Amino acid sequence: MSIDPNAPLNFVDEDGSSGSGEDVNLIDGNNKRLSAAPNSDRRKRSRKATGDAIVDAMLEIAAASKMRATALMKNGDRFCISRCIKVLDEMQGVDQRLYFLALDLFENPTSREIFISLRNISASMGDIDIELDEMELVAVAAGYYYYNSLTRQTTCSLSPAGSGFMTVLLNSHDDLAIFLNIVGHNERNRVIQERFQHSGETISRHFNNVLKAIKSLSREFLHAPPLSTPPEIIRSNRYYPYFKDCIGVIDGMHVPAHVPAKDQSRFRNKKGILSQNVLAACTFDLQFIFIYPGWEGAAADSRVLRAVLDDPDQNFPLIPEGKYYLVDTSYSNMDGFIAPYLGVRYHLQEYKGANQLPRNAKDLYNHRHASLRIVIQRCFDVLKARFPILKLAPQYAFQIQRDIVIAACVLHNYIRHEERSDWLFSSFEGMVVDELPDLDVQPDAQLASPMQQQVASLLRDSIASTMWNDFINEWNEW
Repeated sequence: MSIDPNAPLNFVDEDGSSGSGEDVNLIDGNNKRLSAAPNSDRRKRSRKATGDAIVDAMLEIAAASKMRATALMKNGDRFCISRCIKVLDEMQGVDQRLYFLALDLFENPTSREIFISLRNISASMGDIDIELDEMELVAVAAGYYYYNSLTRQTTCSLSPAGSGFMTVLLNSHDDLAIFLNIVGHNERNRVIQERFQHSGETISRHFNNVLKAIKSLSREFLHAPPLSTPPEIIRSNRYYPYFKDCIGVIDGMHVPAHVPAKDQSRFRNKKGILSQNVLAACTFDLQFIFIYPGWEGAAADSRVLRAVLDDPDQNFPLIPEGKYYLVDTSYSNMDGFIAPYLGVRYHLQEYKGANQLPRNAKDLYNHRHASLRIVIQRCFDVLKARFPILKLAPQYAFQIQRDIVIAACVLHNYIRHEERSDWLFSSFEGMVVDELPDLDVQPDAQLASPMQQQVASLLRDSIASTMWNDFINEWNEW
């Protein structure tokens, strides 16, 4: 597919230049022959074999270059890819997801003809007022045709969404392979250029295309948890029935960030590391419910949560009455968010050695709260182990760094949903997770109203009292 070379790029790579190759023989483009150096009796057989391999590789490069030149010459055709993209870019109000579906559709010559024909029909309508924007009409048709042609289905929903569409995306061309090599191995642009034999511009374009396509699926794979009691709680006498109304866990995740010097003071967290503070909510099945990246590393976790709750556009899942999330000491104890007791040991490392048995109801409550809430740290560990790019600050624009976090969580949920026996999830099952110390020692009390705090405190005291009575009288597993 030909792309406008003047299009802006978001991919930044300091090592993007490639070698000049001045020490190799030149290729005659007309005859496609390589003028090899004369054979020498002094050369060893192994060196000759290496030279032959270089010759073969360069012949392949020459052939690929000729094919590319031939393809570019065909762009003068009425239904060429470049013209389709130009028409697509001139249209207004294009939904991002449908835009990239249309781009994929242009690989098919017949589809390009349909696209241009629809465009001409729409233009010939003159000043007739239609309900849908012309781009929406064309893009919807393109997306629907594309999805059906790849899945070989004659009937399906007009919205290619969910696991079916993700499967189509994951079975696409080199685009996804390039994307996964970058986020899954934290490879630099120059390495990917060598591996896929593409220019830096092409690598950047493919990466951004897939990133935007996967991000557009976030609402399909990040959704509210079920209202029933999670089976992970029901199966444990330590948690059931005490936490039967808990639907998930919320915590902040710090991801290293690359930001301009003028913004570094805001992004430097309490450990002195430049990072973005990512608010995350997950289920006990290690699936993300909600993800909100992009906050400065210096921002307190409780402040980020309050900003999300106060902004309806963030689409945080509505918490049903009586249900709640578990949070740590960085957050206020309020209605819908139950925190541990302050001033009482909480982290699991503190419950080791001679003083491991609980001393009172608050002590027992905090231990079980921590044992249940640790699932989100396991979720973070799996995510960063699968996508090492989240462990280092990538050299991208900050908006791209935010989108990478969202795309990684979407792929994380897709793998968890489609492959329950995934090796990485299995390797973290039952593993002792190292808890990270809270960067925010005290929550901001102003973020919760007195009424919210009172309701949450009564619920927490009730859970702790019932839990302690059962522990004393029946000596249950603690």
